[in-house]
Amino acid sequence: MYLVTVLGNLLIILAVSSDSHLHTPMYFFLSNLSLADICFTSTTVPKMIADILTHRTVISYVGCLTQMYVYILFGSMDDMLLMVMAYDRFVAICQPLQYPVIMNPHLCGFLVVLSFLFSLLDSQLHNLIVLQFTYFKDVVISNFFCNPAQLINLNCSDNFSSNILKYIAGILFGFFPISGIFLSYYKIIYSILRIPSPGGRFKAFSTCGSHLSAVCLFYGTSIGVYLGSTASQPPRNFLVASVIYTLVTPMLNPFIYSLRNRDIKSSLSQLHSRNFYS
Repeated sequence: MYLVTVLGNLLIILAVSSDSHLHTPMYFFLSNLSLADICFTSTTVPKMIADILTHRTVISYVGCLTQMYVYILFGSMDDMLLMVMAYDRFVAICQPLQYPVIMNPHLCGFLVVLSFLFSLLDSQLHNLIVLQFTYFKDVVISNFFCNPAQLINLNCSDNFSSNILKYIAGILFGFFPISGIFLSYYKIIYSILRIPSPGGRFKAFSTCGSHLSAVCLFYGTSIGVYLGSTASQPPRNFLVASVIYTLVTPMLNPFIYSLRNRDIKSSLSQLHSRNFYS
């Protein structure tokens, strides 16, 4: 599954970079999302594979903090990029004549850099919360990686303040992107309903189908993992949700965007034919 995730997202990046017809804002954001998915999965899965092969499920204190930092960084990057892509679809559908002017290369690059900076802030916030704890040793975590929510819950002496900080981070980096996506799709649906022909409405909404599927998959699993850490549930259920969030979701994203997108499929077939005949 890990190889499928990496290869699938690499194919998306290669298809977008090699085809000049795909040098548009939507595919620029998609290629950055694929890169973030590769880094996000690579944060946890290689260590898990090594642990399985060596039968050694131990990680150092510094290694745990580093894994958590990078995990949150690219997880939040996914989060922010999905909101940026929703804004891109809003401009494309609601203001099509001004789309090339509004979504210019400078703005697209700025939005990606801004997403990265927000992700750094989120990651740093979680690290600062965990660094306030006493140095923990010989702690067992019911997961295959250093899950941020579980690490924060280790602070049993001040659980109330830990929950407050965790909910603040959830509001800033969860509620805000979700609100942006909902607002964008509210405007999109309102504009689509004003299109007189059913064929025009279907064509307009079909451009959002892949992104909407990715949003539902990402937030459905991430919210379950994040909020599930505060509830008393069997460790097995929490572990399954973590696997879906960290591995299955990044693996399915290339299929979602390639199977439902004729441009991506055409670029991949041209890339395959070019390599075959060369």
